[in-house]
Amino acid sequence: MSTQVVVVGSGYAGAGAVKAFEDEVGEGEAELTWVSEHDYHLVLHEVHRAIRNPAVEDKITIPVDEIKSPESDFVQGRVVDVDTDERVVETDDGTTVDYDYLLLGVGSTTAFFGIEGLEENAHQLKGLDDAKAIHEEVREAAAEATRSDPVEVIVGGAGLSGIQTAGEIAEYRDKHRAPIEIKLVEGLDEVFPGNDPQIQGALRQRLEDADIEILTGDFISKADEDAVYLGGGDEEEPEELAYDVLIWTGGITGQPELENVEIEKDERSNRVHAGSDFATSDDRVFAIGDTALVEQGEDDVAPPTAQAAWQAAEVAGANLARAARGAPLRSWTHEDKGTVISVGEEAVAHDVMGMPIKTFGGTPAKLLKKAIATRWIAKVSSASRGVGAFGDM
Repeated sequence: MSTQVVVVGSGYAGAGAVKAFEDEVGEGEAELTWVSEHDYHLVLHEVHRAIRNPAVEDKITIPVDEIKSPESDFVQGRVVDVDTDERVVETDDGTTVDYDYLLLGVGSTTAFFGIEGLEENAHQLKGLDDAKAIHEEVREAAAEATRSDPVEVIVGGAGLSGIQTAGEIAEYRDKHRAPIEIKLVEGLDEVFPGNDPQIQGALRQRLEDADIEILTGDFISKADEDAVYLGGGDEEEPEELAYDVLIWTGGITGQPELENVEIEKDERSNRVHAGSDFATSDDRVFAIGDTALVEQGEDDVAPPTAQAAWQAAEVAGANLARAARGAPLRSWTHEDKGTVISVGEEAVAHDVMGMPIKTFGGTPAKLLKKAIATRWIAKVSSASRGVGAFGDM
């Protein structure tokens, strides 16, 4: 019997690793089983487009059968347990899959940081269903609103997801001439915190041009079904902001299903420690993407971005094939090729490899954003699917 390799997850890391493994593995060396909750790959960095228009679903989801080869098996189900002693993966319907080598690419879940009432009352944006739910609630609220009593939308967190979410809701507002007011709330002092002031300023300008109110410098300290509360403490009353739709994009943490898996994890985030070759504390288990904290030199780990997952997947998939044949593993080093963020139909690009201008917007940034998504779709599926999606990205 040939070596059994299992890949869990159909995000960028999982889908890319499946393609890379199939390209690397020799005939008869190993058999692949791909396990995922969804029978499609979601182009997650474009899922915010479905907030404005759910009809883009067909453009940002790729059936797994278009990605994997016919020789690889697919099992649909959410993984709820991994027994590293018996080398068995179990899904939520009781299905079990044996492995000799396992790659965990189950992504992350939203971190609510213990903020009272936030998880119970806020939408998140971790998948297609989340985007469609936000669209529906905004649409229904707008249908009952008036100019004198508009829909109040609050987006918590002004990182990449929060900025793109606010931008899509603004586009929906403008397209439908809907009475909607949007507030983007960030606890730190600037949007896209921790990044170059040039891109922060460019993003702020486009958000303000889109009539999105930006509130920085106070963290959300509490939420209930009608309002969020900013700041407070030291005998100060928190500021109350009423809302009709609340969305939280403020951070990530590891999936709860990994909590009891016997491999070394970060105690706070529950994300798996992995070397630059994606190996974990168990020599039969690898980890990649948001699931993992992948070493990148002393005291540094790879960023939890789509770009990093794309790059890592090529090496991780090849390493699965190498492990199966007993060959040395390759190390991976993340190469930052720049950042491109959309604000509705506008976009900002920064520090893009090969570009003479450090920060730019306009048509070049918009086309670059579209090209990035198109290139990825073509890579994991086909050129025709990529070209067909270009206009909606």
